[in-house]
Amino acid sequence: MIPESIKKICADYSPGQTEVINSAYLLAQQALQGKLRSNSHPFLEHAVGVARIVSLEIGLDSSSVAAVFLHEASRDDASLLDSFTGDDTAKSLAASLNRISQIKPRDTKLEADRYRKLIASYSPDARVFIIKLADRLEIMRSLFIFSKADQARKNAETMLLYIPLAHQAGLYNIKSELEDLWLKYAYPESWRAITNYLKATENDRNKLVDSFIKPLEATITARGIKYHLKARTKSAYSIWKKMQAQNIPISEVYDVFAIRFIVDVPPEEEISTCWDVFALVTENYPQDERRLRQWLDRPKPNGYQSLHCTVNVGGQWVEVQIRSERMDYEAELGGASHWSYKGVKKDAVIGDWLKMVRSLMENPDHAAYQGLEENLLDQDVFVFTPDGELRQLRKGSTVLDFAFDIHSNLGLKCTGALVNGKMVSIREPLKTGDAVEILTSRNQKPNEDWLNFVVTSKARTKIKQKLKERENALAKAGKEILDRRLKNWKMSMSDEQLTALIKKYKYRTANELFGAIGQEIIDVAEIKAALQQDQTAEVPEIERTYTAAKKDNGGDYLEIGNGARLNGVQYKLAKCCNPVYGDDVFGFVTINEGIKIHRLSCPNAARLIENYPHRVQKVRWRTDAATSSSQVNLKVVIDEESAVNDVMAVIGAHHALVRKLIAGSRNRRGEIEVDTTIFVSSNLMLDRILAGLRKLKNVRQVTRQ
Repeated sequence: MIPESIKKICADYSPGQTEVINSAYLLAQQALQGKLRSNSHPFLEHAVGVARIVSLEIGLDSSSVAAVFLHEASRDDASLLDSFTGDDTAKSLAASLNRISQIKPRDTKLEADRYRKLIASYSPDARVFIIKLADRLEIMRSLFIFSKADQARKNAETMLLYIPLAHQAGLYNIKSELEDLWLKYAYPESWRAITNYLKATENDRNKLVDSFIKPLEATITARGIKYHLKARTKSAYSIWKKMQAQNIPISEVYDVFAIRFIVDVPPEEEISTCWDVFALVTENYPQDERRLRQWLDRPKPNGYQSLHCTVNVGGQWVEVQIRSERMDYEAELGGASHWSYKGVKKDAVIGDWLKMVRSLMENPDHAAYQGLEENLLDQDVFVFTPDGELRQLRKGSTVLDFAFDIHSNLGLKCTGALVNGKMVSIREPLKTGDAVEILTSRNQKPNEDWLNFVVTSKARTKIKQKLKERENALAKAGKEILDRRLKNWKMSMSDEQLTALIKKYKYRTANELFGAIGQEIIDVAEIKAALQQDQTAEVPEIERTYTAAKKDNGGDYLEIGNGARLNGVQYKLAKCCNPVYGDDVFGFVTINEGIKIHRLSCPNAARLIENYPHRVQKVRWRTDAATSSSQVNLKVVIDEESAVNDVMAVIGAHHALVRKLIAGSRNRRGEIEVDTTIFVSSNLMLDRILAGLRKLKNVRQVTRQ
């Protein structure tokens, strides 16, 4: 029985084409019976999802849709293709897809150009290339069902291989969605903050569109111009890229929002009508002439045509894009959309587009790839083991880092490696796509110099542990001596006092201090005197009551900070995200606790905004709010106990008050998690503290909780 999902996929195909698709679906249904995805759902869901993208979102022919089902049915048993007699083209496409599915990431070296060449060598038909993109899009839409390790691997492959290919093929919607999905899993907090901001400001954008068009409606109608408006919001990934490049918050991104004028005119009148609309817009609204851009008579190399200007609407600068219906189809969907515009014959134009894609596969424009990989590559490198397993390491990692990442004992005995078949030293930096085989010797032993070129915390920790075996033995003896003396003196020593002693004697770790006692470098009588002189001041408990006030000019914003009051409206800073002055925030009206202020990146923000939009209040900070202090929780991952001192020093240097600092035990990776609570006056102070902490040598990671 054919389900409704397949009937929808077949809606635009002829009865004969539909029969071919149905036959391929039934073959896949039988072959995949009992096969499950990571979420225990039938694997057939993946094939249906890919077929839906190929048919309804890209618009390929029935042979391509049937090929999706034939490929999934026969990838483990090629003989099943012989039993299918409905469409030889579909069988050929499926056979090519089966061959391509055996390409390992190692074969591509994680290079989009190399991957494209491999696909092209396996099949001259550009439809195979497009189906692979559809397959990856379905995987990314379902990425949440995979393990964390698989998510990281597939996300990296998507950025390095598939996003450049989607861009190259002119599938801009698919490229944009893949970028947003990549951001969602690569930088989840940034993705939440941006998407929550866009949801929270959606009504404001809609109101702006209404107020923009009112002065223009009568004039445009009198000219006989047919048009409609679109409110275009920049993709989350594009916003994030601009925030990163300019180091600005989302509220300062200039072109998050644009109003698009789309005119419906014959081709010969497109350019003149766009300029007529531009004249009407700039007659009613002041224009920033520096930001005028036009690609009407001289389209971009990819065919993009439009007229862009920036005007001031009610005190807010807004980008206005003016284009025709045809131009909009081109901009939205790229080459794949040509056939769907105003009844153009599908087969002829989609064929021309596929010829273009095939040409690009054979002669790529390398400029199309520039900048697409830089964000991921700035963070990590991806390296293959001899078995083809993908390993993710910090940027700058060496052969020795890789050896320790595989296994500690392998790192301790490492003498060098074969990288892409070439002999290199343990110091050799690795780059994405390298295939690495570690060489070892039983006589190899770590030395101090190793610490000068390894960058991963695991490698540094294991090396130091090995180098300090003797120091650990002396430290154990020294600690036993000190414990006995403290017991005799009927005294105790707190962690804070121990930290103070380490600093007093200018050691880096407690082990070094105890080792010095064990070697009688430090007299325990000195320790007794230091403990008796120590006076630890208790940090006062800080509690604040916050009140909120409406904006003086009667606006919709609540201004918060520094105890401002109007009609006794109370608010509190939400403990789930602890916002500080300068954070992008919103207010949520609770039932019993007044208004709670949340960061837009708060894990609870999306649920509150979506489920209770009527209880969301726009909020901004008073200009003098920075004179108050707000609580922030940080998690700092270190690989040396002495780094606690460095952490305290950085916080103190920025005049932040420490409320709590707790260091845990080493985990299996040799890392120590330090939970600390501090008070800061603004997110600018917090950013400076975070930047200072991340520069510390023995700090692996810093996270705001």
